[in-house]
Amino acid sequence: MNGGRYRGAGRGLFVAGTDTGVGKTRVSVLLLHAFNARGWRTAAMKPVAAGARRRGSAWHNEDVEQLRAAASLRSPRVSVNPYCFAPPIAPHIAAAEAGVRIELPRIRAAYRDLARAADLVVVEGAGGLLVPIDGCRDTADIALKLDLPVVLVVGLRLGCINHALLTVAALRSRGLVLAGWVANSIVPRMARREQNIAALRARIPAPLLGLIPHQRRSDPRSLSKRLDIDPLIRGISEGKLN
Repeated sequence: MNGGRYRGAGRGLFVAGTDTGVGKTRVSVLLLHAFNARGWRTAAMKPVAAGARRRGSAWHNEDVEQLRAAASLRSPRVSVNPYCFAPPIAPHIAAAEAGVRIELPRIRAAYRDLARAADLVVVEGAGGLLVPIDGCRDTADIALKLDLPVVLVVGLRLGCINHALLTVAALRSRGLVLAGWVANSIVPRMARREQNIAALRARIPAPLLGLIPHQRRSDPRSLSKRLDIDPLIRGISEGKLN
């Protein structure tokens, strides 16, 4: 798998995207269901979420709620989502407006709490890989702090080849391991879709884990069968995901 080793404390995957709105939550949910079906105890995490509504005394983000519902373990919301901001804007702007500093040690502590109880933690990033979380750090720094391999979600639309290859180059330059990638159809019809996928397969040095069709309404348990998680499980069995 890209020639690297998984080095994380606890088994986990970091789900990154080539952009915002490419289906990171969708793919994270499918990964959770796929591992659930293999009998794994799964937990989910979205360290930073922007775009939430207050219900009672807590902020609720739709992506976080989907992740919590898909995980086989019921985990405290504060561990699943340490930082939640009301406006649906870039995390560093939301945090600055709220007067909050996103602390990586706090995120790592929450992750370790989840990892102690789970066989696998699926961690979803915010926006694209290099979206800032403050004046000098970005989403990639969260993956690095958690020391996790990355599953990259490529949103299939015009321009996806360039976005995907730039993200892969950024992953490699930051020392992150690419465990695999998922092609997610985010538009109903894409011209030359198969040729685009072929170009990506030839250029991304990691296995294609699945092609997710464009479906507005679908059963995630059924749709998760479209993912091939065997390359990830092989990485675990070979001691590369520890």
